[in-house]
Amino acid sequence: MHEMSRAETLRFLSDGARTAKLATTLRDGAPHIVPVWFLIDNERLVFMTWHESVKARSLRRDSRIAICVDDDKPPFAFVAIQGRASISTDPGKRARFARLIAARYMGPTRAEEFGARNDIEGELVITVTPERIVARAELAN
Repeated sequence: MHEMSRAETLRFLSDGARTAKLATTLRDGAPHIVPVWFLIDNERLVFMTWHESVKARSLRRDSRIAICVDDDKPPFAFVAIQGRASISTDPGKRARFARLIAARYMGPTRAEEFGARNDIEGELVITVTPERIVARAELAN
């Protein structure tokens, strides 16, 4: 096992189409975790969500967030992030990230189709600024 460097961590988070498992807390303090499509932009994790989703409501109340991205194939690896989320309703930002995220997960030929689905009023762009990162690779070596 080894600790990933910052460059290795960013490469791991940007490689392929792994989902992020995103954790927030509900109003009563209970944990809430869901997978999300994301990308890395200027060393911040960016994802989108509907303004009435549980995660959007939770993040408006408390911007603290935890995220885990893992590789479930040997020799295994993961990146765990704790940070703060900021919410944007900017239409230009929404259009840009909707298409970039769609391209990552659906490929360039379907980026416009899937990007247009999320480039609608009510979709939020969430940017996570990491405060703590734990990144480990080669766990089974």
